[in-house]
Amino acid sequence: MTGLFYFYRMKLVTVKRFDDYISAYLVMGRLKEEDIVCHLQNEHTVTTVPFLSSISGGIELMVPEIQEKRAVELLTQWANEQVS
Repeated sequence: MTGLFYFYRMKLVTVKRFDDYISAYLVMGRLKEEDIVCHLQNEHTVTTVPFLSSISGGIELMVPEIQEKRAVELLTQWANEQVS
């Protein structure tokens, strides 16, 4: 229970936004494999009412502020791998 308590007390920051939940879950899964704590914000709104995606800002992939740098590095690395 203490781990969950600390998770809710962390300051979370958005590192990426998605228009669909499949892409969001795939990236979240990869970050979790790298021991990055992740949370998806607005996933239910975008999934159930898709036209609200642009209004709500899409699905936000959020990580603790202390893990933001590592998460952004990984996201950039993976994006570069896809381009190559």
